[in-house]
Amino acid sequence: MSGLYEELTEQLGQEKGVALATLVQGGEHVGDKLLIFPDGKTHGTLGRSDLDSLVVADAERAIWNGDANTYTYHIEGVPEKETFEVFIEGFPPPPSLIIVGAGHIAIPLTTFAKTLNYRVVVVDARSAFATRERFPHADELIVAWPDEVLETMDLNPSTSVAVLTHDPKFDEPTLKVVLARRVGYVGAIGSRKTGAERAERLKKQGLTDEQIQRIHGPIGLNIGAASPEEMALAIMAEVVATRHGKDASTIRDWQKK
Repeated sequence: MSGLYEELTEQLGQEKGVALATLVQGGEHVGDKLLIFPDGKTHGTLGRSDLDSLVVADAERAIWNGDANTYTYHIEGVPEKETFEVFIEGFPPPPSLIIVGAGHIAIPLTTFAKTLNYRVVVVDARSAFATRERFPHADELIVAWPDEVLETMDLNPSTSVAVLTHDPKFDEPTLKVVLARRVGYVGAIGSRKTGAERAERLKKQGLTDEQIQRIHGPIGLNIGAASPEEMALAIMAEVVATRHGKDASTIRDWQKK
């Protein structure tokens, strides 16, 4: 167990996801611990390699949903099957929201996200829009082509991406990048017609139906939003609903134009 707690503390301090598994029943190694990282690598052991391997998949899920549960594992042995109980606790990184497009909706969306303790990054290639005067509360403000920036970022299931550019030359390259990664939420502004046309273009560029279906569009919950502030509220509500595993598909359809 040498260095395990130090490595756990380091991961948490760097705001990176991690899970801790503890053998609570079965075998001779009760109390032994295993640290699991998002890439599937581990530190420590629960006393046997076959049990360590079984735990990894459940631990990786726990990293992103923050669950803490006891799991039962059965391993065929001689002369009989052995049963082990392992307590797995996930520590997800803080949620982040990447806003692509520094338009009028992005301003209140940044405020709502910060109020909910999201780390907010605003990305726009247009320097006239992406300014500190417009976004004083953003954790990071990046003036660059969004797809190029996102290629270099750590995108994971704790990351939400709201594409608000409403311009194919920005949003389609962005969507190609984020849909190739394991982000928790992807939303894109635009009507049903706009979304359908965009989907066809993305298919021609090599994206699969499964990837395209991950796009929440029209973006936001159906709350009858009209003003930029109400639209931002609808988007943030959908981001939160998705993060907590709630199906918002039946009430998302508010943007008709």
